[in-house]
Amino acid sequence: MAGRFAAHRLQGLVDAPRSGAPRSIDDEAVERLVALTLEEPPANSTHWSTRSMARRTGMSQSAVSRIWRAFGLRPYQADTFKLSADPAFVEKMRDFVGL
Repeated sequence: MAGRFAAHRLQGLVDAPRSGAPRSIDDEAVERLVALTLEEPPANSTHWSTRSMARRTGMSQSAVSRIWRAFGLRPYQADTFKLSADPAFVEKMRDFVGL
């Protein structure tokens, strides 16, 4: 980098083009996937899976997984504890736990 700066001054500090294939998923597609993950629940399911999201967005399952990991999204992991709506829940829990 010091050599580039010496030769090109401030323009030498700009990132040079990187090797490899260009990105196939643009920022708008990533934004749509994140918004869909956070705002729209899937039909007939409690949460998104990488497979169901891949089918919905047309991306690969591994791409969905990488994007979720990059943004710290875990739609398969519930953040809240939900009690049963069963009216006999307390009695069943007492029998099960032995209290």
